[in-house]
Amino acid sequence: MAAKILPVVKLATKVTIAGGAIYVAYDSGLLGGSEEGSVVLAKAKAAIPPAVDEWVKYFGLELPTPPKIEFSPLQAWNSGVQKSIHALSVAPTRATEYTSQGVQYLKDLTK
Repeated sequence: MAAKILPVVKLATKVTIAGGAIYVAYDSGLLGGSEEGSVVLAKAKAAIPPAVDEWVKYFGLELPTPPKIEFSPLQAWNSGVQKSIHALSVAPTRATEYTSQGVQYLKDLTK
């Protein structure tokens, strides 16, 4: 009986953790627009270093200095989607160009 219940408990635990993570991300504004993402990132940059310092003092560890990362969500937001849409929009033109180049190549071969 316990062997049948264990997979259900594992699945319920995983779903609960995933749901909680999605709720926290939504509640904090990470799933919103780029402006909201920038605000959340600024809040995280302000809150994380003091928390890390507190834990380092608590455990008595010494961490290396973190690298400087300059990242702007406003510039990078959905850049992959924009590139994909651009590729799809120029696809008919490129296909025509490649077809005409292929036909010209075949004509040159047959001469």
